[in-house]
Amino acid sequence: MAANVALAISALIGGLSHDVSTYIASALVLGVYFALSSGTIDSIIYDAVLEETGNSEAFELHIGRNRLVDSAALVVSAVLGGVLAGIAGTRFTYLLTVPVVALSIVALWRFSEPQLHRAGEPTSLRAHIGLTCRTLTDRGRLLPIVALAMLTGVVLQVVLEFGPLWLVALAVPAVLYGPYWAALVSSLGLGGLIAGRIDLGRPRTAAAVGVLMVLASVVLTTSRDVVVITAAQILLALLVVAAGIHVSRLLNDAVPSTIRAGVASGVSTLTWVVFMPIALGFGVLSEHYGVHTAGWTISAIAAAAGLLLLGMARGRAATIQAATPSTREPIGVSAS
Repeated sequence: MAANVALAISALIGGLSHDVSTYIASALVLGVYFALSSGTIDSIIYDAVLEETGNSEAFELHIGRNRLVDSAALVVSAVLGGVLAGIAGTRFTYLLTVPVVALSIVALWRFSEPQLHRAGEPTSLRAHIGLTCRTLTDRGRLLPIVALAMLTGVVLQVVLEFGPLWLVALAVPAVLYGPYWAALVSSLGLGGLIAGRIDLGRPRTAAAVGVLMVLASVVLTTSRDVVVITAAQILLALLVVAAGIHVSRLLNDAVPSTIRAGVASGVSTLTWVVFMPIALGFGVLSEHYGVHTAGWTISAIAAAAGLLLLGMARGRAATIQAATPSTREPIGVSAS
């Protein structure tokens, strides 16, 4: 709720700004929103599913539906925002955001928050932050989960930030940028929908997704057809979103409810830290050698993510097999 209040304040400052310094203040308050909201939705949905069903099996299905609604809202708001900005100006779109965000605050006020994170003894903020940091730096089974979360997050962010460069390189007419972006953003929702219907804990499924991720990224380095490029970006984003939702479940499974939001926020922060030098390198490569050559950066990261996804699925399958009692009769023992 505090995050949404910060978002409303940011939109209000942006709508009332008349100089650069005021607009920077709006951006800073927006940063507060991102800091407060990062990891919160996933943790709330996970705890709600856990309280209602007793396990996390349905988490991917419900978080997928949430991503679908988010994606639809992004597409609709992009279209409406463009229309309203053309009619009434950009300042009006900023100010109109404030009552819309106020409605979300009302919805959160009426929401029955899950109570799993309050089951333990209250701790100080310093102790809470310390436990979160120790959990993130633990070299145990959380390390590959955090690594996979960062890899999928980086691939998705690179596609979203630099995807339009392929259209620039191919001299695509400006009128096609809108439909292209709408299609790419819609893949975020479709990926969420798929995440609840495939089991990435199965090695064969994980291998198939990993191979498709690599193939889609390789297409970005070779094709000169805008339709093929767009389809490859959509497929890659879709698969990365599905993998990211799967790893979000693994992350929430691995940590206690008291620090779930903090750990998820920490992973998000680490993803951005890793993304910045990669984005810089991608920009340098695309400037000197072209965006198709820079696309091999995406292929390398996608391959690493696919291999890690497969490795984790095989490890999970081996653990389940080892925990399952054998029904075969021991050799050398005959039935009497």
